[in-house]
Amino acid sequence: MKAIEVKGIFKSFREGFLLERKEVLHGVEFEVRGGAVVGLLGPNGAGKTTTIKIIMGISEPDSGEVLVSGKRASRSTRENIGFLPEAPYFYDYLTGREILTSFARFYRMKGDISRRVDEVLEIVGMRDEADRWVRSYSKGMLQRIGLAQAIIHDPDLLVLDEPMSGLDPIGRREFREIISGLKKKGKTILFSSHILQDVEMICDEVVMIYEGRVIKQGVLEDMLSGEISHYEVTVEGVEEIPGFTPERRSGKRLLFMVEEGRVDSIVKAVIEAGGKIRAVIPRTLTLEEIFIREVKDR
Repeated sequence: MKAIEVKGIFKSFREGFLLERKEVLHGVEFEVRGGAVVGLLGPNGAGKTTTIKIIMGISEPDSGEVLVSGKRASRSTRENIGFLPEAPYFYDYLTGREILTSFARFYRMKGDISRRVDEVLEIVGMRDEADRWVRSYSKGMLQRIGLAQAIIHDPDLLVLDEPMSGLDPIGRREFREIISGLKKKGKTILFSSHILQDVEMICDEVVMIYEGRVIKQGVLEDMLSGEISHYEVTVEGVEEIPGFTPERRSGKRLLFMVEEGRVDSIVKAVIEAGGKIRAVIPRTLTLEEIFIREVKDR
């Protein structure tokens, strides 16, 4: 089942003193299958937020269309999506619990709202901070409450715009764990990010966008498997190897980053110098390396 279908969308805005049109999306096209975690990745200004606004029905494309669960993106389809904007804003004189209660009523939720609020607070790790004013929250806490409001009505589809932006490494790790937990519950998740390591850790599929165009997309496992970037060769018992520059020295050991075609040469040189090979480890391309290569090839 296709949760989201983005079909050749173009979008432009007027800007500057002369209000000249600037095209920011150039035929963006991709799909999000049900139950998948899909990363929409690219640098700042690539068009990620504009694409998400169109998916949410907040903005209209100049041409092309977006289907959400088979229906054209609009206000009605937005009701069935959990949305976390890039910079969520909440009234700072409310507590986290009050904010979630307000959103639950906004969605006209039935049943025990108080119980559902407690459940969601537990999911995002904010139960102990729920009764503090929002003005006292850190960036990470605000992001957690933002995610909590996105899932309060238990939607099957979540759209998260830069959910880990501005978080420290611990906060990013915890946020990744929350997203992984939601995936296990069968949620479909589309999130944008310019932090490629986060995408690599939790996504099933990726859509790379650059300067308003999709430059590569597909199953992450397929992208990362097979192609070797380089070999890490760890040696011991030598001070140097002519023709090779060590990447790092650790005690008596040297670490070399070697291209595939030069592995035999360095092994032979180490043995001839009376040294020992401790490890030869192939390293496949990272998502960051793949993205940079795609950008350079354009």
